[in-house]
Amino acid sequence: MEIALSDLLLLPSEMAKVDAAAAASGIDSFGLMQKAGWAVAAAALRHFPEALRFVVLCGPGNNGGDGYVAARALDDAGAEVAIFRLGETQKLKGDAAKAYGLCPIAGLPIEEYAPHEGDVVIDAIFGAGLDRTVPPVLAEVIHRVASANVPVLAVDLPSGLDGRAGVPLGAAFRSAHTVTFMTRKPGHLLMPGRELCGTIEVVDIGIPQRIVRAEARSGIAANMPLQWRDASPSAQMDTHKYKRGHLVVFSGGATATGAARLAAGAGLKAGAGLVTIASPEAALSANAAHLTAIMLRAVADEAALARWLADDRLQTFVLGPGFGIGETARQYVRSLSGRRLVLDADGISSFVEAREELFGAFAGGACRLVLTPHEGEFARLFPDIASNEGTSKVEKARDAAARSNAVVIYKGADTVIAAPDGRALINTNAPPWLATAGSGDVLAGITGGLLAQGMPAFEAAAAAVFLHGEAGQRAGHGLTAEDLVAEVRAL
Repeated sequence: MEIALSDLLLLPSEMAKVDAAAAASGIDSFGLMQKAGWAVAAAALRHFPEALRFVVLCGPGNNGGDGYVAARALDDAGAEVAIFRLGETQKLKGDAAKAYGLCPIAGLPIEEYAPHEGDVVIDAIFGAGLDRTVPPVLAEVIHRVASANVPVLAVDLPSGLDGRAGVPLGAAFRSAHTVTFMTRKPGHLLMPGRELCGTIEVVDIGIPQRIVRAEARSGIAANMPLQWRDASPSAQMDTHKYKRGHLVVFSGGATATGAARLAAGAGLKAGAGLVTIASPEAALSANAAHLTAIMLRAVADEAALARWLADDRLQTFVLGPGFGIGETARQYVRSLSGRRLVLDADGISSFVEAREELFGAFAGGACRLVLTPHEGEFARLFPDIASNEGTSKVEKARDAAARSNAVVIYKGADTVIAAPDGRALINTNAPPWLATAGSGDVLAGITGGLLAQGMPAFEAAAAAVFLHGEAGQRAGHGLTAEDLVAEVRAL
């Protein structure tokens, strides 16, 4: 399915090509700049009615041109406006020079800006156009604005923020509101960029969708239902429990059974027709005391698992929550290499010194492995990828997915879901209180539940992350993992 424009994420380099293609098509580029600047001015008046003065910080490029247009519009509206510029105005080119020439407000060098009470800063310095460390003079102004607690409205992106990776390039403004144009960038959604952007407003300034889509080649989007809705399991009148899939979750030992039950409960709530916990003999009684709708089976070792796998209806498994790290986990994964597997927590850690064995077991054919690492697990399983400071979280997740022939759910406040074919989604709906013990077990179970129902691995992983976030929102602040399971909904 084609990605909705509202969900599409363009790299800064792609957006630059969109701007160039729009101008080459005959669209008045200065007209686009005017629409952008007017939208910024309107947002400033709408969001900051208490402002005593709008301070527009203008840079040396087209982002600065947007700022000059906004300053003129605010002046026309009767607001008090001051302009402080970075760079020499005689070096402005094209539309930015035209916008400067039409602006009636005399500007001052940016280093002369001293925040006043009642100021609202409009940051039109660099936007997404920065790919280097901010100059010292701007770093000082950023510090000055932050220290004075002056609210900031950012044009496109807070200056200093990398629009590709969402990380500050030395220093970056923290904006209360960001106005961007046509689409968001990955840096709007990746942490800490998401927090630095404040609320985000996307304004359509009139570039045709065909031009935007023609340059959108990175395959990155926000994780929204439209991306996976068509692959979701649909309820049929003739359905029965086996058609809805049988999910198996492996339990740890007698003192480590809770995580598997959380995953199994989440898989059942996500719609799996049958869920079984495969338990060591010593943990049977502990699990049996807590299970009703979820079945229980003794699986003592690799041989017992192999005998059970003769049942071809067993196709989807979750291994890792509370399981324990070691050779048993590796043996079980080898036995499951031809099935669908969500490998989580201890399952991932068991392959830190045997990663090539894991990747080889699931190489070739349709993707049937989903890995769910948090930051530390990712760094241990993919140390060279994780240590590459020149790549974004999206790029790291993509590289890991390609190497492992797995869908990678790279967890965090900005969870990234990546497929071996290069598709990548950034999740946005997870509340901060999801960071609690057992939350990852629930996510693994939801993913397994959707895989069991026949969803392809990438779509199942993306839908699971979204449903996990929705459940967290419903459960509310202070949730426990048990609360989270109770709030899981089937697709």
